[in-house]
Amino acid sequence: MLRAAVALFVLWWALLLVFYLWPDIDRAVAAAFFEPGPCTGAHAQSTVCGSFPWSKDPLAVAVRKVFFYVPAAAGALLLGILVNGLARRSAAYGAARLQQLGLALAALLLGPYVLVNLLLKSFSGRPRPYQTDLFGGDLPFVPAGSFMGQCDNNCSFISGEAAGAGWVACLLLFLPAKLRPVLAPPILVVALVTPAMRLAFGGHYLSDVVLGWLSSLVVFAAVFAVFEISRKRKIER
Repeated sequence: MLRAAVALFVLWWALLLVFYLWPDIDRAVAAAFFEPGPCTGAHAQSTVCGSFPWSKDPLAVAVRKVFFYVPAAAGALLLGILVNGLARRSAAYGAARLQQLGLALAALLLGPYVLVNLLLKSFSGRPRPYQTDLFGGDLPFVPAGSFMGQCDNNCSFISGEAAGAGWVACLLLFLPAKLRPVLAPPILVVALVTPAMRLAFGGHYLSDVVLGWLSSLVVFAAVFAVFEISRKRKIER
């Protein structure tokens, strides 16, 4: 798991470098979902006006709202299973499996909630696509990795919902073989559609969703790697 964590960590930084050096990737992908429109009313003096049509589609908005709560619901379910297993101390709840559940919950807390929402989104300063003057907003565009943007809070870098979706994807590792045909497809749908919708809604750039999604894999692998290392050290003592 340590090798996986290191590889994912290196990949994350490599992708960040790509998006930072070639910001036109973000601009071009966001523009594909943007529909220009006339500048009227309060925006009469603006040079670019329009919207992201998917953000106004009732069905898409409803699906996004449902998917938004999936990571929290999955976390609550895992917590319930963990507490029940610890309380019963039954053979049906093996120690190794309970440890895995605990580590998965730790990854959810440290990744999407602390690293992404509490830290990066609060201090990165990167405006969301719809906030920039490229797509009808009034703030200047900044590339991924730049903390010089004018967004004050809940900023674009990186996507919290994509991070949550990445964590949900990691749950595929825990599915019992008999449940995989039933649960794997909906998990994959949530894991892939969630970041795609944030992109289509103009809420995030491609770099935000890719790096947000991947960040959870990095944290997930790192949490398990740290646990394995600490466990081996205890055994060696």
